[in-house]
Amino acid sequence: MSAIKEILDQSEAKMTQALTFLEDVLLRVRAGKANVHILDGIKVEYYGSSVPLSNVATVSTPDAKTITVLPWEKGMFTTIEKAIQDSDVGITPENNGEIIRLGIPPLTEERRKALVKQSRSEAESAKIGVRNARRDANDAVKKAVKEGVSEDEGKETEGAVQKLHDKYLKKIEEVLAAKEKEIMTV
Repeated sequence: MSAIKEILDQSEAKMTQALTFLEDVLLRVRAGKANVHILDGIKVEYYGSSVPLSNVATVSTPDAKTITVLPWEKGMFTTIEKAIQDSDVGITPENNGEIIRLGIPPLTEERRKALVKQSRSEAESAKIGVRNARRDANDAVKKAVKEGVSEDEGKETEGAVQKLHDKYLKKIEEVLAAKEKEIMTV
């Protein structure tokens, strides 16, 4: 019984991980309004090591169309500016010597559709992760049945794994629908 419980727990953990990863990736997709998570993937050179931007500066959104970056050290202005320019954010930073501003331009219809397509692709990757977790769990159940677990218990476990699979696919669809709505809202 404990082997079956362990299989279910591992399967659910993998499915949760796929959903969490999707949510993190979709946070970084620019949806036309300022969001500090857009800059999450940017690394900055700081005393010989590469660190996240949030470790060397305060990142905030004073309004819906602007992100501000306030470096903790004056010498970091050019390094941070260069890191933002080299990233795939697609926004040119403005530096006035005290603060770095990023003006979020309005998205064109074409860009919105491209972002929706990108979001769907990420959601599909998450679904594949959930399906792989289901397959691994079912394989483990079949192996457990060969090792002495009753077939009825194996079938019940496969049914429980399928319910988990369906639940997580539904959650992924909900997350994707919310992101699509956010992107397409003008």
